[in-house]
Amino acid sequence: MDAASPSQVAHSRVTSAQVFAIAGPAMVANLTTPLLGIVATIAIGRLGNATLLGGVAMASVIFDCMFWLFGFLRMGTVALTAQATGARDTGEVGALLLRGFVIAGLTGLGLIVLQIPLATVVFDAMGGSANVTHAARSYFAIRIWSAPMALANYVVLGWLIGQARASLALSVQIAINLVNMTATVVLVLVFDFGIAGAAIAAIVAETSGLIIGILIARRITRNSLVAPAAALFDRAKLMRMFTVNRDIMIRTAALITAFLFFTAQGARAGDVTLAANAVLNNFLLISAFFLDGLANAAEQMCGRAVGASDRHGFTGATRLVILWGFAFALAVTAVYALAGTHLIDIMTASTDVRLIARDYLWLAALAPVLGVFAFAYDGIYIGATWTRDMRNLMVLSLVIFLAAWWALRPFGNSGLWGALLVLYAARGGLQGLRYPALLKATFPVLMPPANPRP
Repeated sequence: MDAASPSQVAHSRVTSAQVFAIAGPAMVANLTTPLLGIVATIAIGRLGNATLLGGVAMASVIFDCMFWLFGFLRMGTVALTAQATGARDTGEVGALLLRGFVIAGLTGLGLIVLQIPLATVVFDAMGGSANVTHAARSYFAIRIWSAPMALANYVVLGWLIGQARASLALSVQIAINLVNMTATVVLVLVFDFGIAGAAIAAIVAETSGLIIGILIARRITRNSLVAPAAALFDRAKLMRMFTVNRDIMIRTAALITAFLFFTAQGARAGDVTLAANAVLNNFLLISAFFLDGLANAAEQMCGRAVGASDRHGFTGATRLVILWGFAFALAVTAVYALAGTHLIDIMTASTDVRLIARDYLWLAALAPVLGVFAFAYDGIYIGATWTRDMRNLMVLSLVIFLAAWWALRPFGNSGLWGALLVLYAARGGLQGLRYPALLKATFPVLMPPANPRP
């Protein structure tokens, strides 16, 4: 079906129920993901070999960062699929999934081909001990073969969320996590495959998830998961997908750079400060679970509104996502203020780490409130495919973050946390300032025709 023209589109009323139909499953998926690391840690830890545990931890961080960098495959697919859904272009919805598979497959194969130089650069930069690095390399060499499937799963999740089928996306994510946890326990503890078992479990899980995702997609498309070559390899649409994904990738790289810099500076302050920052970083992750879920809702609802040329629906989604973002952020901040010290005590038994973490707790507690606009506008900008502006503003925010850190260096770790809060505020603030102009350009107000002279 062809895209509808603006004059044919009925403006929609966006409700909180619609927001949480997407945000709710995304929040649940975010909360289940840490279970993977917990189960892998317990399984490897039961072997009684600290070297293997360190190797899995090191390699897992590498894969987390690497796959996070390619998160554009999910975010870009959400935006483009939502826009095609809003425009009622069913043919393009199917083609987007297949195009995403092509990009994910080629990217994953590229990582496999380049695994040796990639591993050399990454592990040299990590600077772990010889034994831990050897264990991590063993894990890396096996798990890297999951890359095509893992990246293809990003496409499936984005495609489902883009059609507001968040519950199905959640089911795929939970299936991947459950298979991964089960396979890890069986291969590591039952068959005694050691660190190789944990890596193989990841491959099994990602492959299982992709098979489930394809079966779901076939059912949605009524077993017609095909597209003519001319539509699949349409040059203009391929270039648009490439441009959107490139911009999101650069933005993500800048964001990763900021957090790696934060971690590195914390490490320079000493082991106790590094450990305290790591504990407080869990507070940031918890708040991100909720705010990122709302960002998912913004990606889909704003993308669909753009496809349908529905300004009212777009601004309604924007308003609700920001309002609910503040509601969750204030609730999380209140919990940290009231129970933060108890949470710190649960996370670490070290008296020194507890004391340091408590000193900076108030700074970590401010992050959710300052991060509302950053998360919300990220989802809005992605859904509207304002990715060039998002990329540029993120790079500018990174510069502001580094400048803030330089200016606040005399305050030590407090200054480092202050710079991180500046990063949150800069991301959301800059995008908020740019939002009215982009909204006007995307939804121009059509003037009524002048009355003819009598």
